[in-house]
Amino acid sequence: MDPQMFQLVCFYAFAAVTVLAALSVITLRNSVHAVLALVLTFFSTACIWMLAEAEFLAIALIVVYVGAVMVLFLFVVMMLDIDQEKLREGFVKYLPVGLIVAIAMLVEMLGLIGVRIMHAQTMGDNPATAAGLSNTAWLGMALYSQYLLPFEVAALILTVGVIAAVALTLRQRKGVRHQQASEQVAVKASDRVRIIKMAAERSADSEPTPAQESKP
Repeated sequence: MDPQMFQLVCFYAFAAVTVLAALSVITLRNSVHAVLALVLTFFSTACIWMLAEAEFLAIALIVVYVGAVMVLFLFVVMMLDIDQEKLREGFVKYLPVGLIVAIAMLVEMLGLIGVRIMHAQTMGDNPATAAGLSNTAWLGMALYSQYLLPFEVAALILTVGVIAAVALTLRQRKGVRHQQASEQVAVKASDRVRIIKMAAERSADSEPTPAQESKP
């Protein structure tokens, strides 16, 4: 078989699996099954990126999302006791608005694809291929040389976002015990433990047994 034809067949196969898995995410009733379908969607998308010679994006999608984020989502969904009936209440009422938003997003994505195709016709080859490097090597050299400052700014923004998320979700609830590090460090042994010295006394009711009298 021609290599280009084989690559095209693989692309259509991966694209079909991606679309079916994405539809399964929003149609399956079981939350665990939906998460597993999302894992399959990410993996199929990574295969498509691999065919497009975007090795770094494919590996990052599998390692970060499939290997870490989605596994965490799966554990959270399995541990939570979610009432599916309450989640489905009022779903039909918001269906027209959801369809309008979905159609608008589809039109925007089609427009972006059209712009991408027009730019691809005017632009040259892939810069990584033109430089004789792999996608990962070229992306690393460009990221840490030409775009080092934007990369550091993005890392700073993500760090601030994580800290802000923790600060916004941290709240004190009544009836729940919380650890106070400052109070724990300031605790003294004399405040928690009191040693009492008492004299040993034997009551009159406790007579020594013969075994105790025979002991030297």
